Amino acid sequence: MDKPVKPQTSTPSSTQRAYLDLRAAIITGQISPGERLKVEALKDTLSTGASPVREALSLLVSDQLVERIDQRGFRVAKTDRGQFQEILNLRCKLEDMALRESMANGERDWEDALVLAHHHMTRTDRADTAAFEARHKDFHMALLEACGSPILLRFCSQLYDLNVRYRYLAGTSKSYGRRDVAAEHRAILDAAVERDVDTAARLLREHYRRTGEFLAELID
Repeated sequence: MDKPVKPQTSTPSSTQRAYLDLRAAIITGQISPGERLKVEALKDTLSTGASPVREALSLLVSDQLVERIDQRGFRVAKTDRGQFQEILNLRCKLEDMALRESMANGERDWEDALVLAHHHMTRTDRADTAAFEARHKDFHMALLEACGSPILLRFCSQLYDLNVRYRYLAGTSKSYGRRDVAAEHRAILDAAVERDVDTAARLLREHYRRTGEFLAELID
């Protein structure tokens, strides 16, 4: 008697791989806002099965990077000026709070980790988009790491991911390219290490709001 055939199931690794690949493609604009996400096509693109793709899409819905279209499937979440302004305002408020708490609580280990995260970011080739983006987020989250609130950190991480799509859009602006972003990062790091809370918080808010100013010329 033949053994029964077990139904195909996804492994955590295949789902995670599909999730990370799709997330990176959405965040960096390789898949455009509003674009339909068809499971059959994504199976081939991601070289995986339908179950990992569906599970990855469901995770991205939770991240608000993908929208479920009733019973018709999925699409990349759309972008607009109003949403960006909401994300920007929330980041400025929540990260201001998290940074102040982190600087109050952070000890030598936090400071060492922050300096190392900045070093890794500056040593990463910006042309390697995926690698640089990971290091860039590591630096921004390292600033907040000692805030003592896992929930706040999770919100900040999610807002970072929602915002980063707009930052890639801003990157197409010639005027955006004239910013010395590396100097902005360095100034934030120096203020944090010197425990100058008000200056660090102000520089971080200005860092975000400069991106918002450039986006005004690009987002309808």
